[in-house]
Amino acid sequence: MPRQQVFFPPVEQKADPSRFVVDTVLKRDVFSTVERGTWTAADRRPYPAVRRRWNEVSPWFALIARVLAARESQALAKVTSTGVTTPLLAVGHRFLVRGWIEGVPLQIARPHGDLHYFHSAKTALRTLHAAGFAHNDLAKQQNWLRGADGEAWLTDFQLALPIDRRSRLGRVLAYEDLRHLLKHKRTYCPEALTPREKRMLAHKSVIARTWMATGKKVYRFITRRLMSYSDTEGRGPRVTQVAPRIAAALEAHPSVAAVHMADFQTLGGKVGLYAFVEAHGPADPQEMRTHLAALLPDRPHLDHLQVISRLPRTDAGEVRDDLLLLVARNQIEMLDALSGSPETRDLVADIARGRLNLTDRITRPAA
Repeated sequence: MPRQQVFFPPVEQKADPSRFVVDTVLKRDVFSTVERGTWTAADRRPYPAVRRRWNEVSPWFALIARVLAARESQALAKVTSTGVTTPLLAVGHRFLVRGWIEGVPLQIARPHGDLHYFHSAKTALRTLHAAGFAHNDLAKQQNWLRGADGEAWLTDFQLALPIDRRSRLGRVLAYEDLRHLLKHKRTYCPEALTPREKRMLAHKSVIARTWMATGKKVYRFITRRLMSYSDTEGRGPRVTQVAPRIAAALEAHPSVAAVHMADFQTLGGKVGLYAFVEAHGPADPQEMRTHLAALLPDRPHLDHLQVISRLPRTDAGEVRDDLLLLVARNQIEMLDALSGSPETRDLVADIARGRLNLTDRITRPAA
């Protein structure tokens, strides 16, 4: 399938932030908030878009946030025309707006055996490097999107750098971009790695080895110990510590067969927890919450509890966390494409119809 052609208006400078209407908060960390919504351009046409804003960051992080945002806006302005990332739409006071591409991050798409995707990803990288930029942050799966068209798209250019492929440094940075892509290919298509690609995976550049031995340790000390920041896409301890306790307590209920916890960003700036509860027959969600409060006296907050007939699973019996995350985050457009079998598609469609996170309906103005 050819890469989808997406057309957007020219980039606007000093744009008015009120022309962006938020639907869903996608990510929030100490450096910025990333929101999905609708941007009304100068031609008064609405465009699906993503806004990154750093107007509410702590004064301690303001300088870093401003530098990261400047890098991203400069890089996007240069590489928008390449067609391998979402185009820059507008830049204003402490925010930027880029176009929305229908797709999901790599860790949700999980393209096992999808050789076309990785061929597309390598082509996208070559295009980016030919345009004179290295991404520098492609070890994170969330910075790779799998579009509805099946193609690879790059996102999050906060660490991008201009490069000259004729220089040694430029070649090394391009090499590291490719090596990180090959790490993802090894995860999802290990049998397709060529001998040359395996050699690349086994040999980090001098810059990468030096960073791992020195700079990365300093970075982790500063961010995790001094700044209490961990780059986990804003998930934090509620997901790693609170969610398992809630799941275990719910599973102790006699009507509960299984529980799967998901997370989402709330409009109020917090990480929300969403419990999908597979029950033995009809069950009362409120009665389950009463049971939960009895077992956990500290009463950790659970935002949503949805009782469903059955959790979607793989043939091996693993819960389809990718699909449930999309439902919890109210990003249901890609469910059909990712569901696979008709049976799973029907099951997930039924779950999506009963979803409880409806932030888009709250924030989107009436037509």
